[in-house]
Amino acid sequence: MSRVKKATNALKFRKSLLKKTKGYRHGRSKKESVAWEAYVHAGKYSFNHRKDKKGDFRALWNIRINAASRPLGISYSKLIHALKVKGITIDRKILATLAKDEPKTFERVVTQVK
Repeated sequence: MSRVKKATNALKFRKSLLKKTKGYRHGRSKKESVAWEAYVHAGKYSFNHRKDKKGDFRALWNIRINAASRPLGISYSKLIHALKVKGITIDRKILATLAKDEPKTFERVVTQVK
């Protein structure tokens, strides 16, 4: 039985792997074994951090809303509670965008709630 050497496939795999790890530092972009390990870890980190990113953004929105509402005389938690009581359904992302980009509109929302 003839044996199969993996010359073509190995070259193709190495080329595609090094293309994916281009820009990594040191041997991670040049050496196949180190590049493979870096590539696998990068995939794991990106998968995990896609989930973390959602929580990070929610925390950022909370900080922005709190920072904008404090000068208007209401804390973040009281503002959110008052919005729920009044039945105003604006999510945190929209509130944070208003606080950052449209402060007068945000101020009107806060005065409606007070």
